[in-house]
Amino acid sequence: MGSPTKQINVFERYLTLWVALCMVVGVVLGKAFPGLIAALRGMEFGSGSQINIPIAVLIWLMIYPMMLKIDFASIARVGQRPRGLVVTLVVNWLVKPFSMAFFGWLFFRHLFLPLIGAELASQYIAGVIILAAAPCTAMVFVWSYLADGDPAYTLVQVSVNDLVMLVAFAPVVKFLVTGTSGLEVPFKVLLYSVAIFVVIPLAAGMISRSWLIHSRGIEWFNDRFVAFFHPVTVLALLATLVFIFAFQAENITTRWFHVLLIAVPILIQVYFNASLTYGLMKLFKVEYAVAAPGALIGASNFFELAVATAIALYGAGSGAALATVVGVLVEVPVMLSVCRVCLATRGWFATAEARS
Repeated sequence: MGSPTKQINVFERYLTLWVALCMVVGVVLGKAFPGLIAALRGMEFGSGSQINIPIAVLIWLMIYPMMLKIDFASIARVGQRPRGLVVTLVVNWLVKPFSMAFFGWLFFRHLFLPLIGAELASQYIAGVIILAAAPCTAMVFVWSYLADGDPAYTLVQVSVNDLVMLVAFAPVVKFLVTGTSGLEVPFKVLLYSVAIFVVIPLAAGMISRSWLIHSRGIEWFNDRFVAFFHPVTVLALLATLVFIFAFQAENITTRWFHVLLIAVPILIQVYFNASLTYGLMKLFKVEYAVAAPGALIGASNFFELAVATAIALYGAGSGAALATVVGVLVEVPVMLSVCRVCLATRGWFATAEARS
């Protein structure tokens, strides 16, 4: 890592265009083949888990190639640089969900209320809070890769956030979604999600890396095995988006104007948290390879968990579920723009990098 002239392939370079195409394809498939899409949406890991098998496999394909690149021996040294982790945790849990609750309340309960009505306003507020209270896991490895972040430190940031999420997600959501009576956040969804999207690919990456380097050598591992997976991550992302938009095709087509309204506070919140995290990293002299993924984690979301939780609580056709899906629609192009800003400003962190 560490080269400011790092090359990305054609899929990564034009990812925003592919995302738009995936949205169109997903919606068309959802409208044209409702029976097939319903069957796919019903495929879950265990009864009531709400973890969709096709999407889970695709997300696994996104994170496993990133895990292969981690030198796990280097993780022990990350504790020597605690400032980046502290900033990430503070923004993710003391700022992010509360700022999103404020923006949701401001826009849906007041500014947009005449356009959406009180019932949907509560649903949309709940959805954006659920989205903000689920820090990014799998996708942040993609963003970190594109922003030339430190993969070992990114792994630590994500892992610690996942541990905090296990105990903080439910009470934070329950506290902030005050307008919804009888709210229950299913802990089983959290446990399934962390196991499927973090523990399994992490273990697989660690075992694969150790065994293949020992048996075939580091050069073969990097130049042949890891290189094979380079396009897999992006292709898995695009397929994931097709599935998600297909599952929500009815919501997106019947409430397209609401989609635009929901996107407004989400956009503001994403840039607010990314800027805050990045600025704090600069203030506390954190090196770029840690600051960039920290900003990306602070801005992005674990959208699979958010969508699953919203569906489990309110149903697939609810306003809360729609709000989390809009988060997916907004996140990819916006996070690509954050990656570009980070790369363009990495010179701000040259002094910190020189001292690290």
